[in-house]
Amino acid sequence: MGTGTSSGVPMVGCHCEVCTSHDSKDKRLRSSILIQSPRTSMVIDTGPDFRQQMLTHKVDKLDAVLLTHSHKDHIAGLDDIRAYNYFQQKPMDLFASEATLKRVKTEFDYAFADVKYVGVPSVNLHTINDYDPFEVNDMEVIPIPVWHLYMPVLGFRIGNFTYITDANRIDPASKEKIKGSEILVLNALRKEKHISHFTLQEALELADELQIPQVYFIHLSHQMGLHHIISKELPEGRYLAYDGLKLQIS
Repeated sequence: MGTGTSSGVPMVGCHCEVCTSHDSKDKRLRSSILIQSPRTSMVIDTGPDFRQQMLTHKVDKLDAVLLTHSHKDHIAGLDDIRAYNYFQQKPMDLFASEATLKRVKTEFDYAFADVKYVGVPSVNLHTINDYDPFEVNDMEVIPIPVWHLYMPVLGFRIGNFTYITDANRIDPASKEKIKGSEILVLNALRKEKHISHFTLQEALELADELQIPQVYFIHLSHQMGLHHIISKELPEGRYLAYDGLKLQIS
């Protein structure tokens, strides 16, 4: 539902060729993904664009939210689960690490007050252990710990599909969890070196190391360049993702 970095694309106040592009694939909301099966609908990350994304994709049913980490561009829209609370008449299941849940309780303290105001978000908190798979209805989810500089972040594997955002280092044990995936969605901020994100070249090298057939790059900044130009530079099986992209996974 979103493939952009924390500032989104276009970036406020920027008039570069990417931010002023008329190509819809150069318009990037903050990174988030919707995963659906016949029984289940869940979202990974609820950034500032969460409401807009759910309206755009007409998501009338949502069973769970998974959070990768607690940075604002991944949790800021969590308040908008209130609509699902109202129509589904139940709390939202929220899965995240202990550290992320602690931050959520601080950022949205009104949702966890002893005396709650009418209409605040309602959630069932589920703590993810870095090493234990868990289930969301008919989906088994395998957490994959990665590093965002010094910050632990969770990636997730569902069947033969793996999703990783906000990383610049992955330990060997986590690489083993990714291997065998048919599709990998992986962050690649830009071509130039960055302190806490993979560059495009680093992401390409990791994809080759893990021997993943199809890899889609996300969390892209305007510094990456125009979608149609960068796409032509990529080797076979490597793609820039774009908002609205749909993939069939198994």
